[in-house]
Amino acid sequence: MSHPRHTLELLAPAKTADFGIEAINHGADAVYIGGPAFGARSSADNTVEDIARLVQHAHRYHAEVFVATNTILFDAELEPAHKLIWQLYDAGVDALIVQDMGLLELDLPPIQLHASTQTDIRDASKARFLQDVGFSQIVLARELSLNDVKKIAAATTCQLEYFVHGALCVAFSGQCYISHAHTGRSANRGECSQACRLPYDLKDKDGNTIASQQHMLSMKDNNQSANLRALAAAGISSFKIEGRYKDLSYVKNITAHYRTLLDEIIEHPDADGPAYRRASSGRTTFLFTPQADKTFNRGYTDYFANDRQHGIEAFESPKFVGEPIGRVTKIDTKGRKFFDVERSSPIHNADGLTWYTPKGELTGLRVNRSEPNGGGEGIDRIFPSDALPAELVPGTSVFRNHDHAFERALEKKSAERRLRVDAQLAVTGDGLALTLRDEDGVSATATLAAALEPAQNAERALATLHEHLGKLGNTIFTLDAITLDLPTVPFLPAGQLNALRREAVERLEAARIAAHARPPRAAAVEPPVPYPQDALSYLANVLNDKARVFYARHGVKLIDAAFEENQETDDVSLMITKHCLRYSFNLCPKEVKGIRPDPMQLVNGNETLTLRFDCKRCEMHVVGAMKPHITKMRDTVVAQKVSFFPSKPGSDKTAAARN
Repeated sequence: MSHPRHTLELLAPAKTADFGIEAINHGADAVYIGGPAFGARSSADNTVEDIARLVQHAHRYHAEVFVATNTILFDAELEPAHKLIWQLYDAGVDALIVQDMGLLELDLPPIQLHASTQTDIRDASKARFLQDVGFSQIVLARELSLNDVKKIAAATTCQLEYFVHGALCVAFSGQCYISHAHTGRSANRGECSQACRLPYDLKDKDGNTIASQQHMLSMKDNNQSANLRALAAAGISSFKIEGRYKDLSYVKNITAHYRTLLDEIIEHPDADGPAYRRASSGRTTFLFTPQADKTFNRGYTDYFANDRQHGIEAFESPKFVGEPIGRVTKIDTKGRKFFDVERSSPIHNADGLTWYTPKGELTGLRVNRSEPNGGGEGIDRIFPSDALPAELVPGTSVFRNHDHAFERALEKKSAERRLRVDAQLAVTGDGLALTLRDEDGVSATATLAAALEPAQNAERALATLHEHLGKLGNTIFTLDAITLDLPTVPFLPAGQLNALRREAVERLEAARIAAHARPPRAAAVEPPVPYPQDALSYLANVLNDKARVFYARHGVKLIDAAFEENQETDDVSLMITKHCLRYSFNLCPKEVKGIRPDPMQLVNGNETLTLRFDCKRCEMHVVGAMKPHITKMRDTVVAQKVSFFPSKPGSDKTAAARN
C-alpha cells in the first residue's frame, strides 16, 4: 500500500458551484469554496443548496469538496457558525477549512478539519500541534522553502497542502492588520482592502526618497510549475491553486495546466522515487491547450520555494501586463488611426494590448481590427477603436493581456472527464442483465425481461449490440471492453438496448455516489498537548471566549485580545512579511558591509508607515497605529469584552509579538 502522501491532490478554487463543477471537469481532485458566511473571501459566498449540487457532481468522480469557514469569529457568531457547519455536513461536504480554534470547542459533526493558511504555519512545532489537536490537512505558509517543508513533513504524518499558483499575500497569512487599522475591514474576517497593491514612496530614516510611486508591497504571482516534483518529494500531497475571486477562464486554464503537470509526475515517476497516484477517478481530455501565461498574472515567481532571491516583486504594476508580443515599428502620424507591430505571433481582432509609458505607467487598448502582415511580413497593422495615445512611439515594447481567441475557446465546453467501464451482457432466467463495472471496482446491473429469439443475421445483431451498449457519449463513462456471455446472439430492438444501457448507467452513477467515503475526522491527542508558547499576543487572532478556552486547555497562560477587538491603540506591527525592501534595493546588512538595518518609511499620500527589520529572522515589520475612528467602531456583530485572561502590560506586547 502506498504512503498517504504519495496520493497527489490537485485542489482548485471555486467562486461558485458552477465554477467548482468546471474545476472538477478540468481535472481537480478537490475544490474549495465559500459557504453563505464565515469564509475569508467575503464576496465569494454560496448557498448550502448550491454547495450540495457541487458535492453531488464531485462525488461522481470520488473528488472532494472543502468549505472555507476560515474567518475569526465574535462570540455571537459561534452558534450561527455551528449551525452552518452541521448543514454543510448534511450536504455531504468532505472537510472544513478552519482558522478560529474556538470552533474546535463546539459540538461539531464528524467532518474532517483542515487548518487554513490563516493559522500561520511556518514551523514544525506549530504544524505538529495542529495535527495533534485533530487537523488532518494543514495549509503551509506560502513563504516556506523546500527545506522548511521537509522539516515539517518529518515531524508530522498529516497531509501537507502548499499553494502552487495565484496571487501572493505579501504578509504571512493571518499576520496582516493594515486593512482593519485603516478601514475597519479585517483581512482575518474576509474583508481585506488590499493596501499592499497601492503605490508608495520609500524613504530612509532621514526622509530621503529611495524610490517613488512604486507598488512596494505588491508581489508577482506564485507559479510552482517547475517545482512540483520537488514539492512532492519534500512531502506535499495537496497542490493548491489560489483564486476564489478569479473568473471561470482562470479556473479552467490553470486547473488544466496543473492537471497536465501532475499527470506527468504520476505517469513518469523518478526511477529512484516513489510511485504516485491520483486522488480521484477519471481522466480529463482537454479541448484546448492549457497556457498559464494567457491568464491574469502579475508576472511569475516561485517566491521562497528555493530560498530568498531577487525578482519576486511586482513594483511596476499590480495589473496584468500580459505576454510579450512584439514592438511598435511604425505609427500613423497623420491620422493616428493605426500602428504596426512586429509580432512573435498573430494579433487578432478584440485582443488587448498593453505597454509602459515613458513615466513607467502601464496603459493599453483593445484592438478593433488587425490586418495580418499589413505592415509587411511578420508585421500586423493594428487599428484601435480610438485615436492613438501620444505616448505610443516606434520602438515601444508591446504585450498582449487579452487573447480573444483563447478566451473564446474557454467560453465553450473545454474539457471532458470520463471514467473507464467494462460492460458484461449475460442471459438471465427471463431475459438479459447488463453489468457495468468502473475503474474503481464499483458496479451496477440493469435487467431486461424479454423473450430471446436467435437473430437471423448473427453478425449484424452482434454489431448492433456493440453499437448501442457502447453509446456512452453523453455520460461520464467511456467503454473499455464489452463481454457477451450469450449462448447465441439474440435479436433485440435498438430501443430495448438503449433503455437497458441508460438504466445501467443511472444505477452506476448512483452506486458511485453511494460508494464515496468521506474522509474521517482525526481524533485529538489526549491528554491535550501543550501549545508551543505559553503566552499569546494579538497576533494569535483570539477573538472569542471559546478560542480562549481552547488555548487555555493547551497550556497557554496569557492571551491578548485579537487586533479586531480594537484594544491595540499604539504603534504595532500591522504586517509581518518575509519580503524585505532592504533586500530588494540592495541595502541588506547581511549582503552589504557597513549598512545598518535602520528603520525606513512607506508613504502613500498622507499615510506613513514605518518599516522595521528583524534581520535575525529575515522579516520586515510594517508598523503603524489604528486610526482613531476605527478604535471607536465595532463590527455589526458586537464583540464581547476580554475577561477570561487579563491583558499583558503594554511593555510586554512587542516582545511577545516576536516570539
